Amino acid sequence: MTHTRNGTAAPPAAPPAAPPAAPPAAPRRTAFAEGLDRLRAAATTEPGRLRVIGAVLALLVVAFGTVTAWQTTARSAAADDVLHTSQPLTSAAADIYRSLADANTAASSGFLAGGQETQADRDRYEKDIRTAAAKLITAANSSDPDSPSARTIAELNRLLPEYKGLIERARANNRQGYPLGGAYLRYANDKMQTEMLPAAEDLYTSENRRLRADYADATPYPWAAIALGVAALAALAWAQHRTYRRTNRVLNHGLVAATAATTVVLLWLVVGHSVARAGLNDSYDHGVRSLDVLHDARIASLKARGNENLTLVNRGAETVETAPGTFADKFDVAYQASMKDLADGLARAADLADDDAGARPVRAATGDMDVWQDRHRQARDADDAGDYQAALDKVIGTKSDEPTGECFDSVDHNLQTAIAHEEREFARAAGDGRDAMTGLAAGAAVLALLGAAGAVLGIGRRLSEYR
Repeated sequence: MTHTRNGTAAPPAAPPAAPPAAPPAAPRRTAFAEGLDRLRAAATTEPGRLRVIGAVLALLVVAFGTVTAWQTTARSAAADDVLHTSQPLTSAAADIYRSLADANTAASSGFLAGGQETQADRDRYEKDIRTAAAKLITAANSSDPDSPSARTIAELNRLLPEYKGLIERARANNRQGYPLGGAYLRYANDKMQTEMLPAAEDLYTSENRRLRADYADATPYPWAAIALGVAALAALAWAQHRTYRRTNRVLNHGLVAATAATTVVLLWLVVGHSVARAGLNDSYDHGVRSLDVLHDARIASLKARGNENLTLVNRGAETVETAPGTFADKFDVAYQASMKDLADGLARAADLADDDAGARPVRAATGDMDVWQDRHRQARDADDAGDYQAALDKVIGTKSDEPTGECFDSVDHNLQTAIAHEEREFARAAGDGRDAMTGLAAGAAVLALLGAAGAVLGIGRRLSEYR
């Protein structure tokens, strides 16, 4: 205990005071937030603003070039598919149908000749079967696995040997004079008409849809690329106007170069795609549409010829009711329906033909069809009067008999001539459309890089004035 001077006791000393508590540490900021603050602070200065403007301009120009290259590449690939894949496959599918129908017609013509089947009929039948088999291989190699087209092709490959076997049985019995040959021929015809030709038509329809899908991919305008190009030009114009207002300098060489490159790409894109679109649309309007109609007309003529032959083979064994209490030969009714389809098809083909080279064979086929119908009526009159041989001569006889077969051959030849002409017109127009986009993707990418470099250099020139 301590004592004061007068001897009294002093109170005890107070303990030392505790140091004040330190304030809590501020939470550490992320690198991203700190960087954002630095950018925000830099953007308040003119050099910072110029850096942001340069980055945005370069990004816009590069994005424009990238999207242009992407969209034009996709459209160019679709146009190439139209020219080299889908349309040729559509024609191949039509050839499969035509070959099968013509083989059926040749088989019935040979059957009508009895044991004296001509070598020409036999060769025509064999050629059609080989053509159908070859086209099926081509279509199979070009179709996607497990697609409806692949399944249809497999079905046709299964049915083709069965059909050939029935025809050979019909011929063997016919050469020996057995009436069973007619039954085999009718059975083969039923297989062709109810199974094979509908399958071939499904294949043709499927390939036609694929062709139209390729057109749909190739022809739309690349609006995304066009919008980016307009935005890039607007941003470049604004940047140059801003530079002029701050420096009174009319031109900034880098920005002018970027604007020129962007303008060239945009004009190339719009004009090139417009020309390509026009060519592809022309190839569709004056190629594909005409080809569809001509293929249908040719198929109708083949059906009519086959049914005409089978009318004589059938000899009234199968009838259908055409009106209450009225019956007619099944195959003659089918012949009349096919001839109506042929007449309608030729009329549409004449309307679609846009030049004399395409219209002339269609007019010739129409004239041949009229003569065919007249000769067919003569053959039916003879058959109805009981003169089967006269009717037979009028259908498959020699040239002196003025047979309907001569008219059918002329119709088929003229339709093939018209088809060949329209295929050339299609290839020319579609080729022009595809070629209009040649080099656009690569050119857009290169010019966009040059434009971005020009924008960066132009802004860099302004930044150098602050150093």
